[in-house]
Amino acid sequence: MTNLEVTPEQEICPPAAPGEGSGPCLQLWPEREVPLGGVRAMNVRRTLPQRGLPTIGAWCFLDSFGPDRTAMSVLPHPHIGLQTVTWPLAGHVRHRDSVGSDVVVRPGELNIMTAGRGVSHSEFAVLPSPLPASDGGGQLPLQRGLQLWVALPDSQRHREPAFEQHRELPAVTGENFTATVMVGEFAGATSPATMYSPIVGADISCAGPVVLPLNEHFEHAVLVLDGGLVVDGQEIPPGPLGYLGAGRSRLAMQALPGTRIVIIGGEPFQEELLMWWNFVARTHEEVEEAREAWEAQDGLADAEARGARYGLVEGHGPEAGAEAGRIPAPVLPTVRLTPRKRSTRP
Repeated sequence: MTNLEVTPEQEICPPAAPGEGSGPCLQLWPEREVPLGGVRAMNVRRTLPQRGLPTIGAWCFLDSFGPDRTAMSVLPHPHIGLQTVTWPLAGHVRHRDSVGSDVVVRPGELNIMTAGRGVSHSEFAVLPSPLPASDGGGQLPLQRGLQLWVALPDSQRHREPAFEQHRELPAVTGENFTATVMVGEFAGATSPATMYSPIVGADISCAGPVVLPLNEHFEHAVLVLDGGLVVDGQEIPPGPLGYLGAGRSRLAMQALPGTRIVIIGGEPFQEELLMWWNFVARTHEEVEEAREAWEAQDGLADAEARGARYGLVEGHGPEAGAEAGRIPAPVLPTVRLTPRKRSTRP
């Protein structure tokens, strides 16, 4: 997926200061509705970045979409400096990119796209054929999922783009919980996904009293998808992001029946980021250059586009009908932002 905001703001993401987040805490950072341009009527809620909490480890972006019966339709668009992590909860999505990938990702499967110096991709819901009779879209497949980004460290952010899909991920079972390890290592199980920072992401189903093992050198956050938790005497419902701080070797919690959560975490990220639209950069000039490079590809012949910075996503040429075209870049804001520090509270 992509950030489809028509007028995205530049997000300054300051580095974690030495020793910052070194103690356990529980802060609830509210979700916010984000008006999107290309996926109209799809319910999208953003919990990362926050103005006072820009990153959790190297995780720098977290959107939840659905449940909804709007057909996802995202034309080719660019990325730099990040990895996209696509985790569907309901519905099937077709991913095509300029590396040459053309795959369908399903619930329980993981797509990881490493943008590096530049990549482009598209995502479309896989619809039944023939389509059901129109009744307001009520018969379209249910779509629900998470879109996450991971910032690439400076040593890796100019690498060649790449893509991988993992249809089988490790699962681990403990007392009153079962976890699928999306990325990194959790409870002794390690995901095969290629990542470039010390990081973890796990999808966990649980009920009753639960104690989860954590890496005490990481900072962590929890997002409740269904059900609810009580952590440190405080309720965490679906919606807000629960920041847990660092220094926890275990997380004791009480889970309602049918609870499903996602845990994300990693070593506090030590680099300042500048995020705008689908770009994770370091300076305003890098963002300008990345935008100009994408706009310069508009109208290029196929052979020229293949050799350009973001490459060509096959299947979106003039012959593609409703899937023809690309997403143009928004206009950059005229104001240059200055760095800011993390907050200590939501």
